[in-house]
This record gives sequence, structure tokens and C-alpha cells, in this order.
Amino acid sequence: MFDYQRIIDRHYPEGSPLRDIYLRHCRQVADKALSIARAKALTLPPGEIEAAAMLHDIGIFLCDAPSICCHGSEHYLRHGMLGADLLRAEGAPEELARVAERHTGSGISREEIISDMLPLPADRCFMPETTLEKLICYADKFFSKSGDMAEKPLPRVMVAMARFGPEPFARFKELHRRLGT
Repeated sequence: MFDYQRIIDRHYPEGSPLRDIYLRHCRQVADKALSIARAKALTLPPGEIEAAAMLHDIGIFLCDAPSICCHGSEHYLRHGMLGADLLRAEGAPEELARVAERHTGSGISREEIISDMLPLPADRCFMPETTLEKLICYADKFFSKSGDMAEKPLPRVMVAMARFGPEPFARFKELHRRLGT
């Protein structure tokens, strides 16, 4: 199993508020993803699910999101791509880098990048494809890194996802159809 904690420790210093937020959020996503995997009898190794969940947001420290103690210079929407690049540079398995890259929203299509002028390269894939990518993408929607950080009920997640438009909302509904418990 990949030692994900080594990467977390390198980029999220002990005793920092961001580390506390990061670890709490990622643990919540990991626990939900593991629970879904058990309930749906997914044939994914639990250690791989945990590592993917614990690293899916590794790039947030590079972004400008002061409300969650992130004081980097990049647009927050880029955190998945930046995290994937970081994981690849750290020698993490490609499966984990792809989870980081593809977990934002319900995925982001090339068409959405172009039409909405999003700060992402249109020549990279930001759509979850594998079961692991879809699982972490789905589980992540139930937890915020701000506020009380409690699990959001499905109706609240649905309302939030609907705000992104019909295509992202349809993708989320499909994720829910496949992975909802």
C-alpha cells in the first residue's frame, strides 16, 4: 500500500489549522467512500480507496482560499490538477493522481472549460472514469472544508450540484444512481 501520510506530512505541517481541516475533510471522504464500497460490494482494495480519499485534495495549499487557511496563489478550481501534478512528482501511483485530477464537481468537461472560460487546460481530462475516481468524486460532495464540516444530506448536495448547470447535475445524478446507498 502507498504511504500517503508521507506526502500529507510534507505539505501540511503539524499543528497548522490547514492540516487539521485537510485531515478532517479527507478522513470524512475516506470513511464515506469505504462505507459505500462495502454497501455496493465494490471490488476495490480498501487501502487504495483510503489513499485516494486522503490525497484527493492534496493541492489545496497551493490555492487562494483564505476561508479554509489556504494562502497560495492559484485559483481554487485548479486544486485537483495541481494536486495530480504534485502526486506525479512525488512518485505516487497514477491511479491516485487521476483521482485528484478528476474529483472536482461531478467532473469538468472540455466543453465546460471552454464555454465557461474556466482556469483549466482544455487538453487534460477532468472527468472521472474509473470506479475509484467516481467513488471519491461522489463521496467528496457530501463534505465541505468550511463551516461545521458535518455531512450534508442528499437534498442539500442536490441543490448545490444543480447550481453548476444541467450537465454537471445530470452527471451527479448518475453518480448517485450508481453509488448512492
